[in-house]
Amino acid sequence: MAFELPKLPYAFDALEPHIDAKTMEIHHDKHHAAYVTNANAALEKHPEFGKKTVEELLWGINDVPDDIRTVIRNNAGGHANHSIFWTIMGPGGGGNPNGRIADALKNTFGGYDQFKEQLQKAAVGQFGSGWAWLVADRQGKLAIKGYPNQDSPYMDELTPLLGVDVWEHAYYLKYQNRRADYVTAWFNTLNWDAINSRFGSVWA
Repeated sequence: MAFELPKLPYAFDALEPHIDAKTMEIHHDKHHAAYVTNANAALEKHPEFGKKTVEELLWGINDVPDDIRTVIRNNAGGHANHSIFWTIMGPGGGGNPNGRIADALKNTFGGYDQFKEQLQKAAVGQFGSGWAWLVADRQGKLAIKGYPNQDSPYMDELTPLLGVDVWEHAYYLKYQNRRADYVTAWFNTLNWDAINSRFGSVWA
């Protein structure tokens, strides 16, 4: 089953003024689309792996044939990362978390403000391109982890709950080299209902 580019669940300008419409359009329609195209092309060489979900591919990245492993790591990783990224943001987002995730952030980090500070530090401090993620292990224990390029928490058998993309294509049109300003603004887009749903899946 070929991967497909998911439809953006809101308009390109829905996250203004935090993320501009042109960045959203290019990011989704060009960058994410390229990851899907490249992953599908690689999997044509090994159709038995094309039957796996993107999560299964990344969980078993070391089982992917050598000749396509790097392409899958980069492009299936990019597809997985972005598919989550679009859904954990939304118009009218931000503010304090609610539900089970709020309790978990308090128990793990001491509160939402402390969590924000640690995630911001991981995101701004990520050298070059990459992501900063809030992840959960199979017992629901939370941690903040930075990943280079399009590496995915799935490769460490962790469930990504929310993540900020710090590739320059995610923010450069509006923020230029001001990555810290972008990350600060990005917190205002968080869709806590969607994040709670992802966290709930860890316990299913």
